[in-house]
Parts: sequence; C-alpha cells; structure tokens
Amino acid sequence: MSLGPVEYIVIEFPGNQFKGEIIPALREVVDNGIIRIIDLVFMRKDEQGNLSVMELKDLDKDAADAFAPLARETSTLFADEDVRKVGEVMETNSSVALLLVEHVWATRFRDAVLNANGRVIAGERIPKEAVDAALAWKPEEQEALEVAP
Repeated sequence: MSLGPVEYIVIEFPGNQFKGEIIPALREVVDNGIIRIIDLVFMRKDEQGNLSVMELKDLDKDAADAFAPLARETSTLFADEDVRKVGEVMETNSSVALLLVEHVWATRFRDAVLNANGRVIAGERIPKEAVDAALAWKPEEQEALEVAP
C-alpha cells in the first residue's frame, strides 16, 4: 500500500483539560478525505511527572467512542522511542494526543512530483504565531536603517 505524505502531530492540553472540542474539526477533515489517521496515542503526565500512555482501547468510554470513528484504520507505527521523546517534552499536569496522519489530499501532487523526476528536499510547518506576526508586520512602521556611506 502506498501512502501519501505522512506527518506526526503532538497536541498538548495543559492541566489535563481535554474537553473534546477538537473532535468535530478532526472528524470533518477525516470524513472529507483530507487526512487519514494512521496511529493515535494518548499520554498523560501527572503533577509528579508520572507518565501514562494509552491507546484508544484504554480510554474511558466517552473519549473512546468519540475517537473510534476517526481512527478506524490505525496501526501501531509509533515506536516506544517516539513516545518516550514526546513524554520528555510534555509539561507536568498535561495530556497529549499524538497523531500520525496521512495527508491524503497531497497524494496526487506527490505522485506528480515523482513522475516529473522531482523530489521534495525540505519542508516545515510554520507555527501559527509566526504566520500571524508576519501578516501583522507593516514595513512603514519600521524605523529606517541608517546606511553608512
């Protein structure tokens, strides 16, 4: 089976306050064939720094029922090392959803690039804060630089 571009996403919920608001948005992109969830791991770090790792089957019934339709085709592709690294950077008293997603929307484009003997040599997700700052930047508000003759 050939997959489209694959990306991992780590979503942290400080204070262990996951309330499920992401479910409808996630359901929309899955149902519309934009992404496919390949693997899904949940992690919780308590105030003492103790880490719990859970698969979908380990969640309470409400959370499991909410995520189950979105993760019908999941496998266990995250290695223990992947989970360990995420656990190291998690804040105490927080929860994490670790998703491995296939960008289904980009499969045709990826294939076209390959058929044209092209290759992607770099790519990076730009944080929302950096995009917002760039959009808010106004060159006319910047002080003129003095150039030495």
